[in-house]
Amino acid sequence: MSAAPTTTTPILHVDMDAFYASVATRERPDLQGVPVIVGGGHRGVVLSANYVARQYGVRSAMTGTRARRLCPHAVVLAPDYDTFTTVSTAVMETFRRVTPLVEAMSLDEAFLDVRGSMRRLGPPVRIAEELRARIHDEQGITCSVGVAASVSVAKLASRRAKPDGVVVVPPEQITSFLHPLDVGELYGVGEKTQAMLHRLGLVRVGDVAHTPLRTLQRAVGDALGRQLHDLAWGTDRREIVARTASAFGLGGGEPDKSMGAQETFGRDTDDREVVLREVLKLTAKVTGRMRVAKVAGRTVSITVRFADFTTITRARTLAEATDVTQEVYRAAVGLYDALGLQRARIRLVGVRVEGLMPRERVHRQLVLGERERGWADADQAVDRATRRFGASAVRPASLLT
Repeated sequence: MSAAPTTTTPILHVDMDAFYASVATRERPDLQGVPVIVGGGHRGVVLSANYVARQYGVRSAMTGTRARRLCPHAVVLAPDYDTFTTVSTAVMETFRRVTPLVEAMSLDEAFLDVRGSMRRLGPPVRIAEELRARIHDEQGITCSVGVAASVSVAKLASRRAKPDGVVVVPPEQITSFLHPLDVGELYGVGEKTQAMLHRLGLVRVGDVAHTPLRTLQRAVGDALGRQLHDLAWGTDRREIVARTASAFGLGGGEPDKSMGAQETFGRDTDDREVVLREVLKLTAKVTGRMRVAKVAGRTVSITVRFADFTTITRARTLAEATDVTQEVYRAAVGLYDALGLQRARIRLVGVRVEGLMPRERVHRQLVLGERERGWADADQAVDRATRRFGASAVRPASLLT
């Protein structure tokens, strides 16, 4: 596609390249050119794979067992969510220095509307190149940018730009860009819709575009037919809605309604001590993210999945909202013990805090005789230490084993 400067393509879709793997290896020169998988330990799923590993067929959301079968010599790294969150926050702030109209879609991608920034920063393609250079210089990772007149085309353009590139789709080239593509590549079209369209003989985007609208609507329904028609011509009217990445645990804006974490055990276990150590680890991870986001919550829930994949969830609402690790942990332990599990073998456990609200709105009830310094102060000290020395610098004594 054309890379000529144009002011008719004000929508940017910026997508980090293999974000989790790139962040995990950016200070590991020994891993350059080596297949790397993030996550997927024993029975977990792959969070990310670098481009070398992808050449062997490794993909995110694949089971770790299958990934190691495809690429047995890959280096498998444990995910460091604190670092991922820190880098993502910095990247999103870089975007907002360009335009306030940033719609974060996940930790590693966002749409930007730069029409109000062009007088100051130049045409969209120049802004895209400046963003790529700044992110590489400041964060040591690369990104790809799609530049177009609409959200859906910008999304597809960034996919074509990977890795580490920019693709601009001017309005006059939209049809030649879109129509040869499989319908499954359209933004928002999932596997079920793709299969349905293929059964109707609509394989390419051009097939959808040249089907009369009323015929398309009779086949798939009025709303979906109109949506597919607009996507096929690149004329979707969706506007960028400024949204922070708070939904992904990054803070800023309105907080997400809940935060949680879960872990699959390497082997099924019925050992209460082993399970509760994992519950403590997950609780510390969740409450740490809550404190970064400056939120607190009242409802604590746990998820338990057994060896036969039966899954149960239990919840308890506290008297006051909290972000204190020990308070959430005590509630989680109470929920677990109330299940009365004896010999049941457990495959997975999860912890979640719901009903989140800004921390500044929480006013704790004073208790007569309460210590001047408590667990909340301990959490703050731990947070300061981990920010300076890394996530493993301080941890509960029971997790040292």
